[in-house]
Amino acid sequence: MMCSKIIPLGFLLFCLFHHAAIGASPLYHFCFSNENYTAYSPYQANLNQLLNLLYTKVPPTGFGFGSTGQYPNQVNGLALCRGDVSSNNCKTCVIDASKELGERCPNRKGAIIWYDNCMLKYSNKKFIGQIDNANKFYMWNVQEVDNPTRFNEKVKQLLSGLSTTASSNPKLYSTGVVELDKSRKLYGLVQCTRDLSKSDCKKCLDVAISELPNCCDAKQGGRVVGGSCNFRYELYPIVSS
Repeated sequence: MMCSKIIPLGFLLFCLFHHAAIGASPLYHFCFSNENYTAYSPYQANLNQLLNLLYTKVPPTGFGFGSTGQYPNQVNGLALCRGDVSSNNCKTCVIDASKELGERCPNRKGAIIWYDNCMLKYSNKKFIGQIDNANKFYMWNVQEVDNPTRFNEKVKQLLSGLSTTASSNPKLYSTGVVELDKSRKLYGLVQCTRDLSKSDCKKCLDVAISELPNCCDAKQGGRVVGGSCNFRYELYPIVSS
């Protein structure tokens, strides 16, 4: 079972039982630019060059950004892989993301796509180093917990702690786990794109975490996924050991 809904702020909301089973399918995408480029134009040539740059630049460290060409045909872009993803899987994800955006947002000058393993964004506008609050969506598990007040407090406590840890980590990434009771654990993950400063990373994550009541109240799992940062929590392990 899956449902979606557009809300006034432009965030996309998803609900699902267990998204991990979907595998390498995209989580979502936005063709956010209203401007188009023409086939075989300088902009397309610069976009292809940028994507080739990201294929090679991102996998070794899990993050990379760059710009190709000159105004008015300059293309800016970045790609981020989840902190535990191997270089090979990172490269595969970035390549898949590039191909998928070409099919889903043909000729658009700005677009973004997310997978479980990576995200990719490009635009004719300069955005590197700026918090992206425009491109964002929610996901949650439709199953609810039995003790929502205590559970919600535990989720916020875990994610807020991870926000602080991530903002002081060079990879701007952090994971953690807390015990809910003798038989259940709560797992969390937060991450920012590494073009942000440490303070902007924490600011981005704290804003995302403040949206918990809107996206994931009493839900067994949830995410706020954005163009600059994201968080996820589940009642099962969500990263590679």
